[in-house]
Amino acid sequence: MDLNGKDLANKVSLAFREKYNGQPRIFFSPGRINIIGEHVDYNDGFVMPAAIGKGVYYAVAPNDSEKINIFANDLNEELSVHADDIKKSKGWKNYPLGVLHELKLKGIALKGFNCVFGGDLPVGAGMSSSAAVECGLAFALNEIFGWSLDRMEIAKLCQKAEHAYPGVMCGIMDQFANMMGKRDHVMLLDCRSLEYRYLPLLLDEYDLLMVNSKVHHALASSEYNLRREQCEEGLHIIQQHLPAVQALRDVKEKELYDFLDLMPSETFQRCLYVVQEISRTRQAAKLLDQGRLADLGKLMFATHEGLSKLYGVSCDELDFLVAEAAKEPAILGARLMGGGFGGCTINIIHRYATQQFLHNLLPKYHKQFKIEAASYLINLSDGTFTIP
Repeated sequence: MDLNGKDLANKVSLAFREKYNGQPRIFFSPGRINIIGEHVDYNDGFVMPAAIGKGVYYAVAPNDSEKINIFANDLNEELSVHADDIKKSKGWKNYPLGVLHELKLKGIALKGFNCVFGGDLPVGAGMSSSAAVECGLAFALNEIFGWSLDRMEIAKLCQKAEHAYPGVMCGIMDQFANMMGKRDHVMLLDCRSLEYRYLPLLLDEYDLLMVNSKVHHALASSEYNLRREQCEEGLHIIQQHLPAVQALRDVKEKELYDFLDLMPSETFQRCLYVVQEISRTRQAAKLLDQGRLADLGKLMFATHEGLSKLYGVSCDELDFLVAEAAKEPAILGARLMGGGFGGCTINIIHRYATQQFLHNLLPKYHKQFKIEAASYLINLSDGTFTIP
């Protein structure tokens, strides 16, 4: 949790008691960052996520009925359904409903409960607020009802929930990071085998700085799904000639160029980015093992270039923020983070320069785009946990 975590936990606890009475149990469900390895989790690639100290706080208790009540404290909106009548709705409600739907498919008999949630995770900023909502609820219910689901089961269930109800065909990274995070560590995750190892992120005199463009394009979800379809299209073409290939992670960059004239140009570019990014992520793990933070930063800049030029998920605002970061000698690396089309950039910046960089950047950004950007210093957290 961040420093204001205790206040936020108390806030949802108080809202619960005012709305439903009784004494709830309190849980923290973190957002996530991804150091490198963007848009490759659904291509069986390698990613390097971490849970963070910003997230969603849950107050939950059984209510001895068949009624499920979920109150979004920050939105002042409530979802009330019967445990036997789970179906799709609209907006934020599809995230908890998707979780409840998947729990029923797993054969779990849902019981009534009351729930209040809220937090400090900016929506649309690429820090995976959706996974925090999904996994936080599933974890809390698992704890209060004693279902004995393990963390990996919860991550997989919540990934399916996001596919089924919100309709975002996400990979496993967000939910995995939410469940398996470890304080002061990132994780190198093999998205095919789900094998992983922890890597200490020794920042020492550096900050992890997020700059929120405050841009969120409505097409982000549909374009995300389109990128996934383009990767599948490219893979299908490759498999016609190389049947042993199971995913783009099995293709070397040199091999991919053999298909340059066999794919639509845009499809080839998408596949090229994925192949290059998987290679960068593997290299990044070696650099972290060796403590070579500056070289890791160079890979982050290269990732942004690929996301912008090859994968086509950046925007003018994000490109501006990264270009400004590249001018700052105290910044080792920067790139857009998350699905793209808005959200945040992630920067590794020397601590002495952080405030001056923001002092210069934010007015310049406002002058260019007439948007008030926001910034956050990030620390790395454990995965979802109960607050005593």
